[in-house]
Amino acid sequence: MLQDKDRIFTNLYGLHDPGLTGARARGDWDNTRGLIEKGRDWIVEEMKSSGLRGRGGAGFPSGLKWSFMPKEVGDRPHYLVVNGDESEPGTCKDRDIMRHDPHKLVEGCFVAGFAMAAHAAYIYVRGEFYNEAAALNQAVEEAYEAGLLGENACGTGWKFDVYVHRGAGAYICGEETALLESLEGKKGQPRLKPPFPAMSGLYGCPTTVNNVETIAVAPTILRRGADWFSSFGRENNVGTKVFCISGHVEKPCNVEEAMSIPLKELLEKHAGGVRGGWDNLMAVIPGGSSTPMLPKSICDDVLMDFDALKEHKSGLGTAGVIVMDKSTDIIKAIARLAYFYKHESCGQCTPCREGTGWMWRVLERMAKGEAEIAEIDLLLDVSLQIEGHTICALGDGAAWPVQGLIRHFRDEIEHRIVGRKSVAVAAAE
Repeated sequence: MLQDKDRIFTNLYGLHDPGLTGARARGDWDNTRGLIEKGRDWIVEEMKSSGLRGRGGAGFPSGLKWSFMPKEVGDRPHYLVVNGDESEPGTCKDRDIMRHDPHKLVEGCFVAGFAMAAHAAYIYVRGEFYNEAAALNQAVEEAYEAGLLGENACGTGWKFDVYVHRGAGAYICGEETALLESLEGKKGQPRLKPPFPAMSGLYGCPTTVNNVETIAVAPTILRRGADWFSSFGRENNVGTKVFCISGHVEKPCNVEEAMSIPLKELLEKHAGGVRGGWDNLMAVIPGGSSTPMLPKSICDDVLMDFDALKEHKSGLGTAGVIVMDKSTDIIKAIARLAYFYKHESCGQCTPCREGTGWMWRVLERMAKGEAEIAEIDLLLDVSLQIEGHTICALGDGAAWPVQGLIRHFRDEIEHRIVGRKSVAVAAAE
């Protein structure tokens, strides 16, 4: 279990002053100039050796991603873009970071931006996050007034500006290239890759897009050292992580814990356990709504990290843990998620535009027991035709919950269809 002295987010619950005075008392902006003076290469190498993987869902090594930016600045400026468009159902960590610990993110922007030779960072905040955007704007203003941002940021001679941009509440804008399109004032639709943002991103300039949590932890990692951060968790799954626990638990919460903590321990120590006891557990969605669910048999001893969950055909994603006890109508729950993905599809790719709506309609019939047994395999087949055949991962995110349902709860679907038919036959007789 992670000790308080090792927690990076020391004001996750908003118990202390989120302003600059409070942030400095908690160690933020402490000798930031010293970190910058060690140079761009040192920062990137330290992030690489820390083993930090992106906290937004994909889990790509952060230091490696930063190193993709061109070493020399040509005629096009470099940009850092922070993805605060936290719209994944079950995920609510970035919201609390922006609201209660905004200076961690602002300082992280400066340090990461400098490492990429960028003079500007754009923080793209989800449209519904009014209070979070207000808190961030206040933090940015305080940083400018204190000389921590601006023409001579932290007295380093490096010019650095931070802009907070509010989105319009579209889930698709959480995809990095759709976010860039939206930031440029266009319709939020994913771009074809390549070119990747590191070559041609915002306004056609070299850009790195990172999640809020990924950028916010950077200054603490650089201060305490890569070895400290990599001492938590298993190899290739290191560090601390903010987990969002919701659903049928006694105390839903956000909590920062060490990676690779067993799921059962995470739920029982921090969320008061499953409602009605562990044996009342039906399934858990481990990483936000787009990751396939796991039944209780797997949840008993699975570890919460990228590789352990991948072995069970799921994923850590954003670590949005959604707990479902035996009172859950599991088919209806996945039908509801299918409706979300249908609604949020940008419509650019045919498999996603047509397939998400089709899957939702079939699932709605399955929830009522009105489908045929043969349609279960048809539904699985359609989900596999969507997965991997779209420009962005929204198609995958719509297909995976359906695949998880069929993989682990096919009996439930069959039972409902057979039960409905026997009731219909009895009524007819």
